[in-house]
Amino acid sequence: MTDSPAVAPTAPTTPAEATGFSRRDGMRAAAAAALALPLTAGVAHAATPSASAAPATAAAPAGPVGSASQLRAMTFNLRYASDTRPNSWAERRPVTRTLLRRERPHLLGTQEGVYSQILDIAQDLGPRYDWIGTGREGGSRGEFMAVFYDTQRLAPLEYDHFWLSGTPYVIGSNTWGNAVVRMATWVRFRDLRSRGQFYALNTHFDHRNQRARERSADLIAERLRGLDPAVPRIVTGDFNVPAHQNPVYDTLLGSGGLVDTWDHAEERGKLYATFHGYRPLVPDGERIDWILTSPGIHTSYASINTFSLDGQFPSDHLPVQAQLEL
Repeated sequence: MTDSPAVAPTAPTTPAEATGFSRRDGMRAAAAAALALPLTAGVAHAATPSASAAPATAAAPAGPVGSASQLRAMTFNLRYASDTRPNSWAERRPVTRTLLRRERPHLLGTQEGVYSQILDIAQDLGPRYDWIGTGREGGSRGEFMAVFYDTQRLAPLEYDHFWLSGTPYVIGSNTWGNAVVRMATWVRFRDLRSRGQFYALNTHFDHRNQRARERSADLIAERLRGLDPAVPRIVTGDFNVPAHQNPVYDTLLGSGGLVDTWDHAEERGKLYATFHGYRPLVPDGERIDWILTSPGIHTSYASINTFSLDGQFPSDHLPVQAQLEL
């Protein structure tokens, strides 16, 4: 829901950063060259559950344990890093670290994280994880739609970024009246366990302009229609509109050919509004953070994670999770 102005880079922009490379840019460049596809891809991926019925002061109970073949996915608006107390990043980072180490998603789509924050999360997740992303202003500048992944489960084959504008290949472009620059990052993954492949796309729609959100949904639906229908797709993001109550949702499920993991889950946790703004949680509230998939993906469990420590939440949004069978 909330968003920040463009944030200055916390580290010099390198040529690799300018093209959106993360820590293992050489490997990814080779993979992308070997498997170059049109920029029509992508959908991001759904997370494994650990929601509790109320904010926790210790570890919130995890959801059902899935089979070894299930893919644990999460979408999580991090709330951009700031020094403003309360709820500064220094206060929230230890809670975020505990949450992510507890849940260990195979696939994690984050929104709003700035470069220094993304590096913190990469450090806290540990060497088993890697990430792909670029700042929405280009390089390390601005917020990231980062895609983190468990390298023991997933291998990226190719990736790219596009901007939610009439000129989607122009870095930092904003032609639809978005309050701030908006973008999407997509990755084509191989599942090292099943040997199958899927596309993951992670995005963040504008928080003020409904028309811009509708055009963003049209653009992503267009990209999804260009994909090989035999390859599953997963879309994660903060869409800044309630599920079931907006044309944005209708477009992504209609012409985008997606289903809502929350609605299609075999089991699910308790429903809460996914944006809480550090205020008391709202049971049965609006879901503005979603995990959407192609219809062939089975969701065994979906949840909204209410984890907190001593009253401190990791973000002003609650993470959304799902256990998926491709």
